[in-house]
Amino acid sequence: MMTIMHIFFSGIGGTGIGPLALIAKQAGYEVSGSDKQASQYTTYLQKHGIQLYIEQTKEAIAKMHQTKPIDWFVYTSALPLENPHHPELMYVHELGIHHSKRDDFLQYFLTEKKLKLIAFAGTHGKTSSTAMAVWTAKQLGVPISYSVGAKISFGDMGHYDPSSKYFLYECDEFDKNFLAYQPYISVLTKVDWDHHEQYPTRKNYIDAFRQFVSQSKNVIAHKSELKYLSIESKNNVHEIDESLLPLLKIKGAHNRSNAAGVATAMAMIQRTNDYESIIRALNAYPGSNRRFEKLTDNIYSDYAHTPEEIAATLQLAKEYGKSIVVVYEPLTNRRQHFMRDAYKDVFQQLDALYWLPSYLAREDPELDIIHPEQFIAQLPESAHAHTAKLNDELKSTIIQASNSGALVLLLAGGGGGSLDEWARKAFVKR
Repeated sequence: MMTIMHIFFSGIGGTGIGPLALIAKQAGYEVSGSDKQASQYTTYLQKHGIQLYIEQTKEAIAKMHQTKPIDWFVYTSALPLENPHHPELMYVHELGIHHSKRDDFLQYFLTEKKLKLIAFAGTHGKTSSTAMAVWTAKQLGVPISYSVGAKISFGDMGHYDPSSKYFLYECDEFDKNFLAYQPYISVLTKVDWDHHEQYPTRKNYIDAFRQFVSQSKNVIAHKSELKYLSIESKNNVHEIDESLLPLLKIKGAHNRSNAAGVATAMAMIQRTNDYESIIRALNAYPGSNRRFEKLTDNIYSDYAHTPEEIAATLQLAKEYGKSIVVVYEPLTNRRQHFMRDAYKDVFQQLDALYWLPSYLAREDPELDIIHPEQFIAQLPESAHAHTAKLNDELKSTIIQASNSGALVLLLAGGGGGSLDEWARKAFVKR
């Protein structure tokens, strides 16, 4: 009798690792996991029959291992960075249980299932592009397996189709995860220097992307990104045809830019130069979770958390022709030390801006916390900025603004306990 491999996913509520757990379960593996806090994502996985603990202790994983021996312990890149002596990690070390980051597991899975990787990589737009590609493939009847780092209305976050040849995946540059792969097609989205603690210089960041490109059989990118990375168009490097952009009716210039990359990839997969059905499918794209997602009338949530992403999202919001009120929760204090000066050029001509304390995760204890008042002091008067907290006063302010007809944009990159989670409890009808 064949033994089914038991895979334990630590940090299973994360948008990168959770979909992989779901895929593993669909592929027939025994799957379990843990996270340090409950969230909409852990609830989502539990509803799909995955057993998980909302605690990360030696006792909890030992209990799971005693019930059903763990064959492979898969963890997020953040786990050893946050705590090299994490109790789960120490436990699997002690028992000699095979353990690795998620990229090692996915590489094994791709090889085992003989899937060609279609990778979406870049600083901004990875999740949106992957979701658009999944939607388009479904509309065109192309069998695919995929992992998307957001909830989508047209499928699960992760899916395995035994009949598929391709695996669509958001390749993250954090901790150089994306360098574990040799994609069949790599679609580059917008690239800007980020993750400064991992890439101390812009050159470090660019060099990592250049290496990723060199590992890819085919590369698709806009001319601007190829120029930024000093990569020339050649046989396997395909420059996106800018004439596709006017054909795309999706709101937001950045979304249209991403969609053009997706269209090019889908045409390559289908071996066609006929873009008509591809464009038609993309123009019907319904959007994804936390990407200008409508929570209720006039209230939207977006994952934008860098000055570049915020500027793109505000440009999209302005296409609605309404006055704009923004509530912003910066993602991690450590990142703010690198980007605080860039905000002054982003938050302009708003009806109001409400600035929350930063969402803290994987922080450097040596860095001073930058408070909302300090950020606001650097902004122009046209930002109409105020400090705020996640409380009833802010809830009333948001309701008043939305009732007056303003577009209220909630910007947050955090997970459990973030502005986004608070807003869903406050404004989304169950």
